[in-house]
Amino acid sequence: MESLLGPLLPLFERERAAGRAVALGLLVETKGSTYRKPGALMLIAANGDSAGLLSGGCLEGDLAEYARSVIETGTARLVTYDTRGGDDLVWGLGLGCEGAMHILLMCVGPGNHWQPLAQLADALAAHTPIAVGIVVESDRSDSPVGTVVLHGAGSGTDDVGIGVDSVGLDDTGVNGVGVVDAGVNGSVVRRRIDVALTAAADTGRTGWFETATPRWKMFVLPLSLPPKLLLLGAGPDAAPVVDFAARLNWKVTLVDHRPAYADASHFPLAERVLQAPPDELLSVVDATQFSAAVVMSHHLPSDLKYLQALAATTIPYVGLLGPAARRERLLADLEADAGKIRSRLHAPVGLPIGGRSPESIALSIVAEIHAFVHNGKPQAHERNTDHSETTRHRAGTFQ
Repeated sequence: MESLLGPLLPLFERERAAGRAVALGLLVETKGSTYRKPGALMLIAANGDSAGLLSGGCLEGDLAEYARSVIETGTARLVTYDTRGGDDLVWGLGLGCEGAMHILLMCVGPGNHWQPLAQLADALAAHTPIAVGIVVESDRSDSPVGTVVLHGAGSGTDDVGIGVDSVGLDDTGVNGVGVVDAGVNGSVVRRRIDVALTAAADTGRTGWFETATPRWKMFVLPLSLPPKLLLLGAGPDAAPVVDFAARLNWKVTLVDHRPAYADASHFPLAERVLQAPPDELLSVVDATQFSAAVVMSHHLPSDLKYLQALAATTIPYVGLLGPAARRERLLADLEADAGKIRSRLHAPVGLPIGGRSPESIALSIVAEIHAFVHNGKPQAHERNTDHSETTRHRAGTFQ
């Protein structure tokens, strides 16, 4: 899931408010060793300002030169960098990455109603899975390279379902950038396009769709929705967890029953800070929205009630601060509910990276959740025993 949109939005909104078109860089294919993978995004403004990375900073200056031309002409361009041979030194870039990247630069502006960024931004705000298509190769005059394919855009297109002449835009197709209607029933190809976009939205995986005659190839780009993290306990040690999570563009909700702790001013980067008793947790949050929850109130009775509530949810990752003995005491007190949560429980929470400071503990927590969300499985280190002195120090003190 490489298509992270959040870092691009401040620059996009600035340029859109000013009515200035931008160049969107989309990494569509890689070979060998590369810094980013297909689906990675970068935004470049006409004045050279940029957001996002497609390499470790090695190619971005060169891409900015191409971006200016794309913005000026409105014509998309496919740029290839291949560092697997001696050409790297000829270009003077000196990357030495031993990989190849194919990057599509396309104009996003008033002429195409700011697509696909407008739709992706709306979906991100609503936390709704979505995918769009971008034409990368085309022998069709009505849908050239850079054409945007929106899922369910409208009706009235041609039999192939990739026309741009009936989606209600006065200047579709202007400067080689248009919006394709992929939502009309009745066309086999159109239905296949919808299936490809839906599958990418559901799985978060990039893909391809193409037709042979005429030659037409579309890159399928899913929106990478940031994980939503639920922190149960808003003490001072929750602040660095919020900070690290926000750096990754995660959305964090904190809940605490103590008014002095449930203070939004203490967590400016959090999405929400709520005050509620632990036994009312499921009445103040929608548990289906969260990828992970961490119980860290430092208060044994409260932690028990939080775990009871979480046992009734399907949140796949539940972290618990504290040593193994504390975990087993809480599981024993959960009685029948213990079986509903034990397989999802990560306790002591966090990777055993060492360090005793709140920042080190927060880093270990966020790192473990990051690995879980992206790998879909617990880490290899043993959770059923208190396996190191570092882990015991990690646990902190408890009431």
